Amino acid sequence: MIPSAQSSASLSTLPSAICRRRQDSRRSTEKEIANSSVSDLPLFRRRISLRVVKCGSVESGLYPKPRRKPAPATTGELDTEQKLATRSSKENWGICLQIEKLVFFKRYHEALELFEIVRARVCGDHAVGRSTYDALVSACIGAGSSRDAKLLFHHMLETSFEFDQYIRNRVLLMHVKCGMILDARHLFDELTDKNPISFNIMISGLVDAGDHEEAFKLFLLLWEELSDASSRTFASALRAVAGLGRAFSGRQLHACIIKMGLPADIFISCALIDMYSKCGSIAEAHWVFDEMPEKTVVGWNTIIAGYALHGYSEEALDVYYEMRRSGVKMDHFTYSIIIRICARLASLEHAKQAHAGLVRNGFSLDIVANTALVDLYSKWGRMEDARNLFDKMPRRNLISWNALIGGYANHGQGKEAVAMFEQMLRADMAPNHVTYLAVLSACGYSGLSAEGWEIFELMTLKHKIKPRAMHYACMIELLGRDGLLDDALSLIRGAPFAPTANMWAALLTACRIHKNLELGKLAAEKLYGMEPEKLSNYVVLLNIYYRSGRSDEAAKVLETLKRKGLSLHPASSWIEIKKQPYRFLFADKSHPQRDEIYGRLDELMVQIAAMGYSQEEKSSLLPDVGEHEEHLPRYHSEKLAVVYGLMSTPEGTSLQVVQGHRICSDCHGVIKLISRITGRHIVVRDASRFHHFKQGSCSCGDYW
Repeated sequence: MIPSAQSSASLSTLPSAICRRRQDSRRSTEKEIANSSVSDLPLFRRRISLRVVKCGSVESGLYPKPRRKPAPATTGELDTEQKLATRSSKENWGICLQIEKLVFFKRYHEALELFEIVRARVCGDHAVGRSTYDALVSACIGAGSSRDAKLLFHHMLETSFEFDQYIRNRVLLMHVKCGMILDARHLFDELTDKNPISFNIMISGLVDAGDHEEAFKLFLLLWEELSDASSRTFASALRAVAGLGRAFSGRQLHACIIKMGLPADIFISCALIDMYSKCGSIAEAHWVFDEMPEKTVVGWNTIIAGYALHGYSEEALDVYYEMRRSGVKMDHFTYSIIIRICARLASLEHAKQAHAGLVRNGFSLDIVANTALVDLYSKWGRMEDARNLFDKMPRRNLISWNALIGGYANHGQGKEAVAMFEQMLRADMAPNHVTYLAVLSACGYSGLSAEGWEIFELMTLKHKIKPRAMHYACMIELLGRDGLLDDALSLIRGAPFAPTANMWAALLTACRIHKNLELGKLAAEKLYGMEPEKLSNYVVLLNIYYRSGRSDEAAKVLETLKRKGLSLHPASSWIEIKKQPYRFLFADKSHPQRDEIYGRLDELMVQIAAMGYSQEEKSSLLPDVGEHEEHLPRYHSEKLAVVYGLMSTPEGTSLQVVQGHRICSDCHGVIKLISRITGRHIVVRDASRFHHFKQGSCSCGDYW
């Protein structure tokens, strides 16, 4: 019987003291059960295999109406012992009914607290009914409590409960959903009458746990034993194949699905699209999408995500606009995907449209979509918008905090990042290694040495997180900023793992800033050996040899480049004016307004020369600039992009330039002075970080 809404009122009348009651005499048993596993419970192997209910209606998913057991015949008055037993039975029955009501209203923790009272009263007699156990399984799943799941299962065995196939599958599902995948596998192996539902629960659980290989093997076992599978089982198998990246196995499954007449199923179609996308067969994924008789929002989301996964961002946007034209109502996942695509394309205008759609369709409070927006605004310099959106979120998860702290870090706002990290700790949100990477990067970018070392110690001492290579790279950068290059080298050599490219790159940056060519050569040669196919490493090593006068070694690097077929491409920069992107190359003459651009640049160079500017001697290490570009530093691509932005926008407008290389020291100094002359806020996103130029200074503190 389903309880009515009125019945919920009686729940509040239960004394809270009863719900919190514990039995001290059973605590040691509880601890032993909670720390045990299924393999430690030998009773289950015997009981679950012998007590099998052979009922056709049960196997079909139907269950007979429970019949009331006739009261035993008695003569005369009941003695005191019988009266106490009868009263106890009635009380247990009442509590069991309250448990079922609490679970119906999703008050799982209260239901589990009441169950402890029942468990304390029962001593060997079966006093809990099948429906109550079913409700308690739902409570354990809803609460996600592995401890309560173990206690419930042990109680079922202890009271000699008769397991039927339905309850066995429910217990299996409880173990899977509560994260006890190994125990669930033990239970599954002990089942003597596995049905497709049992297989589906176990396969899906293995996929969710990331064990795709075992999940696919189990599907093959199901196919071998039963030669049958539901659409959901096929969907789980396709997820396993997608995780393994085996397109051939996926095509075999697809053939089986077609033979069984299941391709029209929405679960199957979406699983096929996802599988083909993750296996790199985007054309086949789109073919499956086109064959869908009814294209649901899940289908659209899956194909859009498939294109985005392989970097086809523009194609993904085209499918998104096609979805809008089709009239399908979008959900928060749609907007989350599009916002991430906009972040990749650096298309703030499209992101604003997606944000407006998010609000217009009632998803303004969705945590996933809002977190994606915080990340997007953070990545593209709109930190005020990101912070305002973050503050308005009714709920925040760890990813939300990480996105905002990482945004402050990238924009050189180290103090704000540290403040948000401290606020996060006060909110009882436990940080992870990504959080620490973001806040340590912020300290490194802003030169907050004291705060950085304090947070680095907090990471290991309080939160027991082992530092990774990227965390060490942040600390090397902090030492490099302070000019402690020997200490930085000692930290690299004393790391508990082999030094990575990021660690050597951090040391190389410090050597470039402090003009330590010998140590810089060591770091560059390490990078060259670790990433022999990365072009930028050759450029760095080439420039070092040129600066140190070692022309023979420089010639050998050039020969290696030619032998590998690698070439030094000219640097390029982009700026968006009135929603139209413009690309500039080194000494670019292709723009129709080239004469005006070069004329305006020459005027600015005269003005900053009057302020004391002179071209620096190139004795420092240039990480991303080829030899042919250093002879004409005035015409680097970033200078041309900035000048065109000044010409094409009104006074006071902020400019944002994006480039794929690291800004050189000459351009860095010139743009600082241009920001002072023009009063503009100029943002340059280079291969290293964001540079915010305001009133003649840069957010990086001249360290990048």
